[in-house]
Amino acid sequence: MAGSGTPAAAVALGDVGVAFRLAGGGSYTAVERASLNVADGEFVAIVGPTGCGKSTLLNIAAGLMPPSSGTIDVFGAPLSSLNRQAGYLFQADALFPWKTALENVAIGPETAGMPAAEARPRAQDWLKRVGLAAFGDRYPHMLSGGQRKRVGLAQVLIRDPKILLMDEPFGPLDAQTRQIMGNLLLDLWSADRKAVLFVTHDLEEAIALSDRVVIMSAGPGSRIIGDWRVPLPRPRDISEVKLDPAFHSLHREIWHKLKAEVIKGYAHSEGA
Repeated sequence: MAGSGTPAAAVALGDVGVAFRLAGGGSYTAVERASLNVADGEFVAIVGPTGCGKSTLLNIAAGLMPPSSGTIDVFGAPLSSLNRQAGYLFQADALFPWKTALENVAIGPETAGMPAAEARPRAQDWLKRVGLAAFGDRYPHMLSGGQRKRVGLAQVLIRDPKILLMDEPFGPLDAQTRQIMGNLLLDLWSADRKAVLFVTHDLEEAIALSDRVVIMSAGPGSRIIGDWRVPLPRPRDISEVKLDPAFHSLHREIWHKLKAEVIKGYAHSEGA
């Protein structure tokens, strides 16, 4: 809980642990005593080895699964069910293939009870914001990977969530499209700064986008073992910020610690 006069964190994980039951008996501890606060309006990226529990923490913050131990608070209130104040953008596309781009974006407001006559113009406005004003009548299979991600982003943001959870949303895209999507995300975020928890395997992407970069250790029993503030001014252009000497200095510092965890994670997976 926040102290008197101190704003509550948008998301506060307190000594969170996650253990899964194994088919043959026993359990596997995926995450152990992970604590993380994300302030309102703050952009925090999580990096770590494959299988270290990054997505698990997002699922806990979304209320999609309860922690085995520890606490999760959202704006100072304990979270006991689905996090209605969060929007979740997954790595895989979550678009309905039988609906057009416009219909996919309008789904959120319509299921919340908004009449289609009001929801569709709002959806068209969001398609315009993500650069797809002329693509509202296209079905997902008619769109490129980057265009589908734009539709997905509009689909989440039209609901105006206070918290944005993103699980490697640009992972499947090529390098050029990832850069374009990163700049689009920063433009939309800077206009209405939401709390963002962004999972990625790409350390460069994490630094270029975020205010803080958090590192998780290799599993089992992953913990948060590093937390760096990004000293790069905003607004940012991803292609330009990567040329900043401060970017390279921070990248070297974080990678020195992250590399050891990646090696541990690989060794563990080979042993398993």
